[in-house]
Amino acid sequence: MLIAGPTASGKSALATALAQRTGGVVINTDSMQVYRDLRIITARPTPSEEALVPHRLYGHVDAAVNFSAGAWVSDAAAVLAEARAARRLPIFIGGSGLYFKALTRGLSAVPPIPLHAREAVRARLEQHGVEALHAELARRDPVSAERLKPRDRTRIARALEVVEATGRALPDWHREGLPPLLPPGEFCAVFLAPERDALYARIDARFGAMLETGALDEVAALAARKLDPLLPAMKAHGVPALIRHLAGEISREEAAEIGRADTRHYAKRQYTWFRHQLPEFDWVAPEAAAEWLKSRVP
Repeated sequence: MLIAGPTASGKSALATALAQRTGGVVINTDSMQVYRDLRIITARPTPSEEALVPHRLYGHVDAAVNFSAGAWVSDAAAVLAEARAARRLPIFIGGSGLYFKALTRGLSAVPPIPLHAREAVRARLEQHGVEALHAELARRDPVSAERLKPRDRTRIARALEVVEATGRALPDWHREGLPPLLPPGEFCAVFLAPERDALYARIDARFGAMLETGALDEVAALAARKLDPLLPAMKAHGVPALIRHLAGEISREEAAEIGRADTRHYAKRQYTWFRHQLPEFDWVAPEAAAEWLKSRVP
């Protein structure tokens, strides 16, 4: 079973109820909830919620790790095999479209990038700037350079890391895909689609609740580690703005508003991405989702 949807749409409660009813296992399919440093700011299930049913792939990665969809697929394959061996229903839940696409469509065969290659590219990025790296990419991988925006630091660095480490351009690897873990016909998939204004109100309220329950302390502990700002964990919604607040650059309320706005924009992108990239998902209003699940998983 696949349960997707925008942030704050009620996915976790739905997945937990399904796991309780079926004896299933809840498997995280969210690229930010993998990080152990970010329980509150990413709205990861609480310890008491995790104790209700088995939860896997939550908070199992350190924030210093540049975790990828490929790494997640490898972890998910092991968890899926365990669930099947135990005859438990695997319930993949989250909002990361690329993870769901990798799960159901497969993934490019890019090998792991050695740390030394990644650090060499990041050092050049800091020393020479993103425009210089984009020009370098245009020489070494013109197809990727043409596709990427000249100031897209993360993707330009990633494309150069692949060339640096493998001697081959990223598009070459993309042509050699890995098979999906769940091919068509082996899963049911639902996308929770709340009414937009109601969703945005929940997002705003939840961000405020996060701040009241320790999100700022969580981000302060992360900032104290002085990690590479290009790491995925450092770009979780709300984290960059709250780090700026902790540095005295903006007020707490300004940081909160940036965090709320970023999260609302992300939710909007999630609607668009799933509609165009994963049409096999059934779109269901949250209030109708429980009945939808009962019709698919008696």
